[in-house]
Amino acid sequence: MPDDASPNLARVGVRELRNSVAAVVRRAAAGERMVITVDGLPAAMLGPLEPGGGGPTLDDLVAAGLVEPPGRSDHPPAPEPANLPIDARASRALTDLRGA
Repeated sequence: MPDDASPNLARVGVRELRNSVAAVVRRAAAGERMVITVDGLPAAMLGPLEPGGGGPTLDDLVAAGLVEPPGRSDHPPAPEPANLPIDARASRALTDLRGA
């Protein structure tokens, strides 16, 4: 995974973690999520305990290498909903497509 794969998560090298474990754990307890790296590669994630076991965030999934981060930083508006007929049927659509 590239080093910039998850820009929203702090990255902490294992050496830095070893040298300042108390400070890093305090950051996690305060709500910060961090990716622990070994030789620059993501190895683990450290974060706050969540009551109720909240689901993983996009940052969690990116850090785990399960998804690619979004390629765009902007958020285009949602498309306008289409006004479709209520009585649409697949057989009618196929007939229209076939030109019969």
